[in-house]
Amino acid sequence: MSFQPLLVLNLAVAAALCALLLGMQARHVSFTKRVFAGLGLGVLLGAALQAAYGADGPLVATTNSYLDIVGSGYVKLLQMIIMPLIMVSIVAAILKFRDAATLGKISALTVGILMLTTTVAAGIGIAMAKLYGLSAVGLTASGAELARGQFLTGSLGTAQAVSLPGMILSVIPATPFLDMTGARQTSTIAVVVFSLFVGVAATGIAPKRPDLFEAFQRFVDVAHAIVMRMVTLVLRLTPLGVFALMTEVVASSSLASIVKLLTFVMASYSALLLMFGVHLLLISAVGLNGRRYVRKIFPVLAFAFSSRTSAGAIPMSVQTQTTRLGTPEGIANVAASFGSTIGQNGCAGIYPAMLAVMIAPTVGIDPWSAAFIAPLLVTVTLGSVGVAGVGGGATFAALIVLSAMNLPVALAGLLISIEPLIDMGRTALNVSGSITAGTVTSRLLGQTDLTVFDSDAELNLDEVEQAT
Repeated sequence: MSFQPLLVLNLAVAAALCALLLGMQARHVSFTKRVFAGLGLGVLLGAALQAAYGADGPLVATTNSYLDIVGSGYVKLLQMIIMPLIMVSIVAAILKFRDAATLGKISALTVGILMLTTTVAAGIGIAMAKLYGLSAVGLTASGAELARGQFLTGSLGTAQAVSLPGMILSVIPATPFLDMTGARQTSTIAVVVFSLFVGVAATGIAPKRPDLFEAFQRFVDVAHAIVMRMVTLVLRLTPLGVFALMTEVVASSSLASIVKLLTFVMASYSALLLMFGVHLLLISAVGLNGRRYVRKIFPVLAFAFSSRTSAGAIPMSVQTQTTRLGTPEGIANVAASFGSTIGQNGCAGIYPAMLAVMIAPTVGIDPWSAAFIAPLLVTVTLGSVGVAGVGGGATFAALIVLSAMNLPVALAGLLISIEPLIDMGRTALNVSGSITAGTVTSRLLGQTDLTVFDSDAELNLDEVEQAT
């Protein structure tokens, strides 16, 4: 490969900014401020790269490929610890509760809140589509958009094959070790189910073989301490990961495409912000301070926004819920795990509802009739079960809803150029929804440690590490 001075310059600037973030850590600057700094520096560097070379420039693509080592590398590290974290945390929680009924109540409340907020999100999406007058009638398609439409049409068979009984069956882990590799869309929930069985089986031998139970509990405690140590080590890299991911997104985003579909972008973010407001209303309704809550969860939302992966945010979400919001670890893990694949307010709620309303007029359907809106809300809510918490989950949710409503799926390809921009906000809302579900569930069950929630102390990873 030939020497490219400009590439070396770009990478040198990126390395200098990474060193600045590491220096902030060495000076014990708060975790939230470091994440915010990473986000801001990423936006600035990405904008500078686009201004200098153009969003489609080969030098931007090459620079991003090197930055991806940091950005995607960080996401992969998070994905590496998701399954071990879920399993040991849930088993440890059951051993502590020694009561399967309590865990059942936690799961039912969490899933109920996730599904309810998804229905509300769909309603908000429909309202914003009406307010902004969204319609696919008359939109023209470029080559890329046509290709995307053809791809969606080709994927329609998979979406049409999805059914509620099939979704329920898919969460039962026929091969637990396969699900621990994350091989299926519902692998996360399947690992939760398997962990529940392990924990319940262990509590079952406690009265008969207390010696074996104590040995197993000790093993789980050791495994839990090691996994939490791994979580701490990975989370230290969060500001660097956010910086690299934001630089890539901003540098490669096409301003012309954003302007072209600006109305849809504005409608989407209006809906997202309103749904964030609903989350805060729920937090306030259970007697918690909304402003303090937002400040505490901001680093998680910043990561979700820049990485576009709900599943990848699970370790950080659990850590934030337990150490900053006072939610017990068992509830935090159930909420984060279920929230990554069930009832995603952004990807499976707002997005497919807005698309359906936008596309309906192209086939002569009145999207504002009760006969259309009522089944749409039901379809969106049920279709939100089992949506993968990674990039592309929103597309799959849209395919399920559009096919169920007998709407042309190819028209969804018209939004390909602004998909990454909208997906950032959707993912942040997904994660906010799962944290809200965990926080509200914990509060309703009287298990929230208000001393932790009311504390103004920042997340200190050194303290978390010592505690584990």
